[in-house]
Amino acid sequence: MVQSPPKLITVDEFITNYGDSDCYELIDGELTEMEPTGPHEQVSGFLGRKLNVEIDRLDLPYLIPPRCLIKLLGTATAFRPDVLVLDQTRLINEPLWQQEPVITSGSSIKLIAEVVSTNWQNDYARKVEDYALLGVPEYWIVDYLGIGGREY
Repeated sequence: MVQSPPKLITVDEFITNYGDSDCYELIDGELTEMEPTGPHEQVSGFLGRKLNVEIDRLDLPYLIPPRCLIKLLGTATAFRPDVLVLDQTRLINEPLWQQEPVITSGSSIKLIAEVVSTNWQNDYARKVEDYALLGVPEYWIVDYLGIGGREY
């Protein structure tokens, strides 16, 4: 039996067809299903809550959007971080922001936190490199079960 390769899609097609769905990311043109568990969502929610408290306490112009994509320019990749802290003063420079919750510049980002689950390889390797190339100043890997530490 011959297996055909998966159909690759562009970031624009991904945003149009899957932009509102929290279940997918796009990596090199391939649709990647995200399968968070209850504890994964609990940890993400806890991080967001604690970060929001500090944002308010320090009166910073930051926000944590509930749904947002990171579009890597020049690639067919769009990540959906578990927790994303954006600098509201920089959003005026984001070309897609007024129409869609899509970020293309690392200068708009203050922090990305990824909670490790079944796709731990992406969090420990792929996203580290891609976020660094984008210029993201701070990237947290929250491995509450020690999955990456055992495997990586």
